[in-house]
Amino acid sequence: MPDIYLTPEGLLKLQNELKELTGPRRRMVIQAVQVAREHGDLSENAEYDAAKEEQGKLEYRIHQLQDQLSNAKIIDKSKIPEGKISIGQRVRLRDLGTQEELEYVLVSPAESDFENGKISNTSPIGRGLVGQKIGATVEIRIPAGVRCYEIISSEMV
Repeated sequence: MPDIYLTPEGLLKLQNELKELTGPRRRMVIQAVQVAREHGDLSENAEYDAAKEEQGKLEYRIHQLQDQLSNAKIIDKSKIPEGKISIGQRVRLRDLGTQEELEYVLVSPAESDFENGKISNTSPIGRGLVGQKIGATVEIRIPAGVRCYEIISSEMV
């Protein structure tokens, strides 16, 4: 798995999620499997099947988090080129078609959360912004078509 660049906040969030899943959540799921097992014939026990499915999903997510954390690299702000857009920055844009101002934080795919304004550096907009300079006009192909944005400002988060 390639390196995963995280903000310090993103690293903490993933660590906390892993701690929750490997602790209280895992104990709860194991208990649900045990209770369902006690209900008799496992071949016809829908509750057991559901509990085992939940356990599989939990273990998959735990494995996913462990992989991400083992490959995590904290973004070193001192190594980001001055004046260039990069992961770990809050970027303000103006949509030149609608004049609407937008603000995004560029993060790794592991941290992306569109509803909270965090977009992945591998998303169409993220890829279009990385390496650009403040004041630049960029054309970015998104699912809705091609949009033109002016980069108004950026700052490290």
